[in-house]
Amino acid sequence: MKLIDEFRVFAVKGNAFDLAVGVIIGAAFGAIVTSLVNDVIMPPIGYLTGGIDFTDIFINLSGGDYPSLAAAKEAGAATINVGVFLNRVISFLIVA
Repeated sequence: MKLIDEFRVFAVKGNAFDLAVGVIIGAAFGAIVTSLVNDVIMPPIGYLTGGIDFTDIFINLSGGDYPSLAAAKEAGAATINVGVFLNRVISFLIVA
């Protein structure tokens, strides 16, 4: 019972509550930044580069020919997802 009492004292402290609020706000902010990159920043960049969808930029390691990353994943091909990585780097740079 001592462990439960100690946990109750810890959980009621302001630090635990502040941490929980910070984690929730951080997760929500991450979703906003992801949407900003995927829906606002990357489409104009794709337009300026000739309509390239950066999420479909990938290196196929299996030797087959696939028109998109989704088709390669559906076929179970091994890929290096360069475009997805670029989107995540841009998201990180916005947050940092």
